[in-house]
Amino acid sequence: MDKLSVFGLLVALTGIIGGSMLEGGSVAILLQGASLMIVLGGTTGAVMLQSPLKIFTRGVKMGRWAFFTPVISQQKMIYQLSAWSNVVRRDGVLKLEHHIDNVSDPFLRKGLQLLVDGISAEKIRNVLEVDIQTFEQQHFQSARIWESAAGYAPTIGIMGAVLGLVQVMQTLTEPSRLGAGIAIAFISTLYGVGLANLVFLPIASKLKMIILQQISVREMFVDGIMMIANGENTRYIENKLQGYIA
Repeated sequence: MDKLSVFGLLVALTGIIGGSMLEGGSVAILLQGASLMIVLGGTTGAVMLQSPLKIFTRGVKMGRWAFFTPVISQQKMIYQLSAWSNVVRRDGVLKLEHHIDNVSDPFLRKGLQLLVDGISAEKIRNVLEVDIQTFEQQHFQSARIWESAAGYAPTIGIMGAVLGLVQVMQTLTEPSRLGAGIAIAFISTLYGVGLANLVFLPIASKLKMIILQQISVREMFVDGIMMIANGENTRYIENKLQGYIA
């Protein structure tokens, strides 16, 4: 779990709720189920309308990355590439065929298979770069649904406030209820702006950063496979790939 993400969200909520209480407000008035339903339902529907199903589904699943970031050990990959380099220099590239089944990641398995098949280093790069470009395009499109949600949420919140004010107008004959009714109506706007700036936009930015990290790891792997295909010295491979970690 990404403790900083959780801590940051708690700090934001504590600051807002704490500040409201210091001004004499109460937590109870901030908890309005109808307002939350309007904002979340309207925002979700708008995002679904603009997005293909596959992109929307992937984007929702990626949302958990903000709190449970996929662990990618670059150092472990360097060790793995160095081990493969030693096998190739000692026993030949065909010996790596026994290692293919032990690789779970499809991208890494594809690169290793191309190496075993005797494909030239330049052609290996051409093939794997297409995969990287596809990965980048698909995942950035999926991450952008959170940016879209941040754009729609404040507007939907205003719509919720207008709906609330319409209900308030129906109780003009009861002045004692007007103040509380207006306050509740504007909670929708608070939810819309709050979710956009405290949840949706931060998640979108975090996902983009994670995607860039994953792309960097894939590019490091491509460089490593190419150097193995070119018969480079194992120590040289390690030293060059360490630059990605720095």
